[in-house]
Amino acid sequence: MGSSSPLTRRNRAPPSSVSSVFLTFLCFFLYFLDLSNAQSSPVFACDVAANPSLAAYGFCNTVLKIEYRVADLVARLTLQEKIGFLVSKANGVTRLGIPTYEWWSEALHGVSYIGPGTHFSSQVPGATSFPQVILTAASFNVSLFQAIGKVVSTEARAMYNVGLAGLTYWSPNVNIFRDPRWGRGQETPGEDPLLASKYASGYVKGLQETDGGDSNRLKVAACCKHYTAYDVDNWKGVERYSFNAVVTQQDMDDTYQPPFKSCVVDGNVASVMCSYNQVNGKPTCADPDLLSGVIRGEWKLNGYIVSDCDSVDVLYKNQHYTKTPAEAAAISILAGLDLNCGSFLGQHTEEAVKSGLVNEAAIDKAISNNFLTLMRLGFFDGNPKNQIYGGLGPTDVCTSANQELAADAARQGIVLLKNTGFLPLSPKSIKTLAVIGPNANVTKTMIGNYEGTPCKYTTPLQGLAGAVSTTYLPGCSNVACAVADVAGATKLAATADVTVLLIGADQSIEAESRDRVDLNLPGQQQELVIQVAKAAKGPVLLVIMSGGGFDITFAKNDPKIAGILWVGYPGEAGGIAIADIIFGRYNPSGRLPMTWYPQSYVEKVPMTIMNMRPDKSKGYPGRTYRFYTGETVYAFGDGLSYTKFSHSLVKAPSLVSLSLEENHVCRSSECQSLDAIGPHCENAVSGGGSAFEVQIKVRNGGDREGIHTVFLFTTPPAIHGSPRKHLLGFEKIRLGKMEEAVVRFKVEVCKDLSVVDEIGKRKIGLGKHLLHVGDLKHSLSIRI
Repeated sequence: MGSSSPLTRRNRAPPSSVSSVFLTFLCFFLYFLDLSNAQSSPVFACDVAANPSLAAYGFCNTVLKIEYRVADLVARLTLQEKIGFLVSKANGVTRLGIPTYEWWSEALHGVSYIGPGTHFSSQVPGATSFPQVILTAASFNVSLFQAIGKVVSTEARAMYNVGLAGLTYWSPNVNIFRDPRWGRGQETPGEDPLLASKYASGYVKGLQETDGGDSNRLKVAACCKHYTAYDVDNWKGVERYSFNAVVTQQDMDDTYQPPFKSCVVDGNVASVMCSYNQVNGKPTCADPDLLSGVIRGEWKLNGYIVSDCDSVDVLYKNQHYTKTPAEAAAISILAGLDLNCGSFLGQHTEEAVKSGLVNEAAIDKAISNNFLTLMRLGFFDGNPKNQIYGGLGPTDVCTSANQELAADAARQGIVLLKNTGFLPLSPKSIKTLAVIGPNANVTKTMIGNYEGTPCKYTTPLQGLAGAVSTTYLPGCSNVACAVADVAGATKLAATADVTVLLIGADQSIEAESRDRVDLNLPGQQQELVIQVAKAAKGPVLLVIMSGGGFDITFAKNDPKIAGILWVGYPGEAGGIAIADIIFGRYNPSGRLPMTWYPQSYVEKVPMTIMNMRPDKSKGYPGRTYRFYTGETVYAFGDGLSYTKFSHSLVKAPSLVSLSLEENHVCRSSECQSLDAIGPHCENAVSGGGSAFEVQIKVRNGGDREGIHTVFLFTTPPAIHGSPRKHLLGFEKIRLGKMEEAVVRFKVEVCKDLSVVDEIGKRKIGLGKHLLHVGDLKHSLSIRI
């Protein structure tokens, strides 16, 4: 603390003021002590022990069915009280023993301090901070997705029990990483709908599922966001608050919607958050087709729909979609919105009711969905310390096991993009290691956004220095790297056995409300890398910390750069994981969950074009590995290992015959495709049934154990603008040196081999389908 600090000046007070200073200090101490005590208990309703009269209320009766309890509660509320439960800071009703509840908490990759529902204190100073989602997704490990969710929900419950957290978490973000410039791509599971769907349902299950196995009970309530076609934040003056995403029905059903559907249908998520943007001219939070029609109607959401924060205010003020605030409140509620993050519905719903724009029954329906969620969480069951998770507390946060899982998640996700044979390094053969770069000794950068206070940090420099003697130079004062210390960096590299350059981005480059305009390394970073590589005495390793990809073609082609690692934002234990991979304590197995494009791509493709499919007539190359037709720096699924895996086909059919009903139109006329529903799908495989099995033998031909991701892709017939190829399934397998095993994929003919047509219907293409596993290809013909 410097000499000019207020405390230092206060300590110099004359003797006559000492007593007043002491009294002031004492008052502050007692205030914070009282605050600490107040926060030591969880917030809950129906405290029958403290107020026995509450036992008479049906909504406090845990014997009754939840639906009856919700109806009893709603019937006891006045209109004004009901409106108070439409907003994220839900007003308490003292006469009914219901406290104020804050709905907004976040848990994107650990319990976060973003959102007013959660905070840290001396009781719980931090929580386990896992890698940012894009890196966890690179593990392609569904069991890991769920395991992380389970740890996060345990820590959340532990913090709830001491009054530091809520029960409702607005995570995960399952939007498709459509464009590499998007600042929030780091929060997502990547560009592939299947991977995003598997991540969505896995993480949601980890957060929500109780140890008791009751699907109608929740450990914490997850929320899948941002529904839908949301992936422009702020690009060249185009802001999310006013952006109208023009999306074809084909792209909607084929790309943007699958992760949300999986959240609801497979994950049984408790909430979906509608986004700021419009889709085809309608604000998502005021679109009855998207909310009531799809989420609640088709997918059967068991929970509530919440707006992104101030979205209802945005559709009125920014988008001018309604003439009055009351109209905005009414159309949102009538569309199917249940909860408003913010205060807009609290301010304007009563006027909407009095004006006849919405009736009280619609409000009853909305708050019933909110109460249903709180009931499933046990909020109305009395003291949570007497419930299933009541024994959790501060000692269950930041456990050694949880911190080790954070390190392991980073290890599993890190992607080795280039290796000329120098990796892994042997600590015994290195006398001097130069560590250079603006991300070499960072802490907060490693945990990305929507972060919480971590248990502790291990920086990349600390991880590397734990293995060999290191010398360190930042090279740039920050990642913007306006000026690079090329002279100092080259001097250091010229004397070191090996040089590790840690570069990339942070939240000043890519973040919420901050999209990139190019794919170049920031500032003078590229020049720093080039000059260090030229001057280096030994091999140079490039470690890129970022959410999105960069055009690093120069480094990929530079023979002096012996290895390239992409480490995402690797979480609190990032330094441990990076060192473990560089020094061979862990064999890398991560694969890219998104395409790395050249800079030329973004120079000709506006971020605002939502179309996935290429259009040759307009020179539009398409988006993501499924449709993009141009050159890549690195492709979706790229990633190397320190060992060599090979694949061979054990079993797969060459022909699938679909049996049509006698009056089917395709019996008398030539068809390119069939509807992906109907009797022909139910008996698609010889011997009956709708699925067949693909068996692949995987062999580790190297001299060390390794973990391998086996991808099963398909290229369908060229109909209905079908993908160039798309992912049918993926499996992780661990093999010892020279070991082999068989991996099995179940392929449902009409579900997995179908494509979405131009009007959003699934069709099964007739003709040749090509199955891919690595370099292995197998032709499969579907006929009638």
